[in-house]
Amino acid sequence: MTDLLTNAPEYSVSDLAGALKRTIEDAFGQVRLRGEISGYRGPHSSGHVYFSIKDQNARIDAVIWKGVFGKLKFRPEEGLEVIATGRITTFPGKSTYQIVVEAIEPAGVGALMALLEERRRKLAAEGLFEAARKQLLPFLPQVIGIVTSPTGAVIRDMIHRLTDRFPRKVILWPVRVQGDGSAEEVAAAIRGFNEIEPGGRIPRPDVLIVARGGGSLEDLWSFNEEIVVRAAAMSEIPLVSAIGHETDWTLLDQVADVRAPTPTAAAEMVVPVRADLLHAVRDRGSRLTGQVLRLKDRARRDLAGLLRALPDAQRLIETPRQRLDLAILKRDRARETMAGKRQLALSTLARRLSAQKPEARLARQRERLDGLKRRLPEVLARQQQRLKERRVQLSERLARAFASRIGQSRKEAAQGKARLETLAQRLDRAPKMAWRPKYDQLAKAEQMLGALSYQKVLARGFAVVFDEAGKAVPSRARATRATRLTLEFADGRIDALPAEGEALKPAPRLAKPARPGGGGQGSLF
Repeated sequence: MTDLLTNAPEYSVSDLAGALKRTIEDAFGQVRLRGEISGYRGPHSSGHVYFSIKDQNARIDAVIWKGVFGKLKFRPEEGLEVIATGRITTFPGKSTYQIVVEAIEPAGVGALMALLEERRRKLAAEGLFEAARKQLLPFLPQVIGIVTSPTGAVIRDMIHRLTDRFPRKVILWPVRVQGDGSAEEVAAAIRGFNEIEPGGRIPRPDVLIVARGGGSLEDLWSFNEEIVVRAAAMSEIPLVSAIGHETDWTLLDQVADVRAPTPTAAAEMVVPVRADLLHAVRDRGSRLTGQVLRLKDRARRDLAGLLRALPDAQRLIETPRQRLDLAILKRDRARETMAGKRQLALSTLARRLSAQKPEARLARQRERLDGLKRRLPEVLARQQQRLKERRVQLSERLARAFASRIGQSRKEAAQGKARLETLAQRLDRAPKMAWRPKYDQLAKAEQMLGALSYQKVLARGFAVVFDEAGKAVPSRARATRATRLTLEFADGRIDALPAEGEALKPAPRLAKPARPGGGGQGSLF
C-alpha cells in the first residue's frame, strides 16, 4: 500500500485549505438556501452576525458582515424559517464551510405571520390591548409630537397636512423606521416625549403620532417588536399609530390609543379635517413616494449589476476578519477569567489580613489569657483530685497485677520445665533418627563400590598391566610397544621387564586341546 502512494503530491495544510476554498467558491458562487435560523444571539461586538441555518437533517454556519447587516430590511430571529442568499466559502482556521449571507428574507409570509400571532397572544394575555387602557385624543392640541424618519415623505405629508388644516406647533423626533436598531430608536422616542416636563423650555406634546409609510410585512416589522409595544403601552400622552396603509396592521396599532389607516389620516385625526385638500395632497404624496421608491429600486438594481462585475474587496478580508472576531472573543473570556481569579485571591488575602491585625490578635490573646486565669484554680483543683484518684487506682491495679504476675510466672515455670524435659528426650533421639538413613545409604554405596571395584576381580586370580606412564594396557599391541610393564595383583605390584635390547614379543598362541573322540566333527559344546 505504501508503494502505491509514493507518486501522490504532497500538500501543506494551508495549500489544501486554499484549494478547497477556491473549489467550493467556484462551484457555489451564489446560492439561495432555505432553512431555520439556529443559535442567533444578535450582532457580535465587532458588528458581524454569526448563526446557523438548519433543516431536519443538516446544519450550515452562516455569517452576515457588519456592512451588509445594517442594510437588511428584515432582521433575523431565532427559530424563524428564512431564505438566505449568499456565497458558500470556507473558514480555514476551523476547517469548516459556511455561507456568507448577502440578503435574507422570511420563507413566506406564513412564517412571519405565525411569529407575529404568537407575540400578539403573549402581549394580549398581559392586558396591553384592552380598551380600558386607551385614552381620548385632545380636540385641539397645542403641541404635536411626531416619531418618524426625518427624510421620508411621511413627515413632509403630515406637516403639510397639519399646516393646511390648522397650523400647530410640531416637534419631530427623528428615528429610523426600518432596519437594524429602528425599533430601539422608536421606543426611545416615545419614552423621551413622556419624560419632557410640562412648562419647560421644550413644550410637552399633547398628542403623539408614530408614523411610517407603507411597505411589506418585513418593512414594517420594527413596529411589531416588543420594545416598541411596551413603550407605547406605558405612554401617558395619547398616542396615534399611523403605520403603513389601511390594509397593513402591526402590534403598535393594537396597543395605541387610536389607529390611523395612514400617516396623513393620523394628521387629520389630531386636528380639524379639511378633507378635499388633504385628499389631494395624500394622493400626490402616494404617487410621488411610489415613483421615488421605484427610481430608488431601479438605481439599486443597476448599482448591484455594476458591483457584480467588479472584484469584491470584502472577500479578501472576510477570513482575517472572522479570525479577529474569534481572537477578540477569546481575549475577553480570558480577561474575565483572570479578573475573577484575581478578585477571589484579593478577597481571600483581605480576610486573612484583617484577621492578622495586631489589635485583633492582641484582643484574642487577651481574651484567651483572661479565660485561662479564670479557669486556672478550678483546673488545678480538678487536676489534683484526678491525680490523687489516679494514684489510688494505680496502687490497687499494681498490687493486683503483681499478685497475678507471680502466679503466672510460677505456672509458666512449671510448664517450661515440662517442655524442657520433653525437648531433651527428643534431642537424644533426633541424631540417631537423622543419621540412620545416611548410614544405610553409605552401606549400600560401599557394597556397590566393592561389587564394581576391579580389585575384587584381581582377588579371583586376574592381574592389571600398566605401561611406563602408569596407564592400563588394554591390548597386546600396546604391550609390544611399551618399554616397561607393571603387573598389579590383588596383594601388590611387580615389574615385568623385556630382555635387554629386545622388545616384548607376543607369546605364541596356546594350542587348543584335542577334543575327545578323535578327529572328525566335534561336539558343539
